[in-house]
Amino acid sequence: MIQAVIICILVGYLIGCIHGSKVAQFFSGVDLKKTGHGNAGASNATLSLGWKYGALVAIIDIGKGVAAIIGIRLYLADTVVFTEGQIWLLTYTIAAGVVLGHNFPFHMSFNGGKGTASIIGILLAVDWKIGLFALILFVILSFATNYLIVGVLEFYLVFCTATYLWIPGIGPTIISIWLFIIAIILHIENIKRLINGTEPKIGTAFKKNK
Repeated sequence: MIQAVIICILVGYLIGCIHGSKVAQFFSGVDLKKTGHGNAGASNATLSLGWKYGALVAIIDIGKGVAAIIGIRLYLADTVVFTEGQIWLLTYTIAAGVVLGHNFPFHMSFNGGKGTASIIGILLAVDWKIGLFALILFVILSFATNYLIVGVLEFYLVFCTATYLWIPGIGPTIISIWLFIIAIILHIENIKRLINGTEPKIGTAFKKNK
């Protein structure tokens, strides 16, 4: 089991290192690590380059989360080696690897994104109904408040709550809370700016594409 956990972390990490920001840089010529808030994620792409590039980065980063979870579930679908609880633990382990790879990619000096798009893809793959609900609520809250960070925090709360209520075993819940704590740490500057009223608003992203 320990070997399986290590393999899932490594595979997830390598998948997470596939960055949508690099694709956006190829088409726009703009390095997201050197513009806006210096974050290589969909939120900074949206705020710095506009919603079209933000959507491109989001699709790629969401997609890798979906691919990792579906891949591990299919691979373990017919196994008789692991129990249901162990399968869910391995599923959340590869999910953690994806987020870590996205946030700390080796090819970007371990300074990447903040994991939001990847966690969206992960929850959609774990349970598409809960994921879709959380995503719709993410959009509603983000646009209602005009701040992406509000939607981000909401999504992680739904992710942790759904994991605690419906996923067997304590391991997945611990992993989800751990990922939430990492997200809060990485978004601490956004939270401070939100409190101070200096956080960039979503409306500015749409103005870039007019």
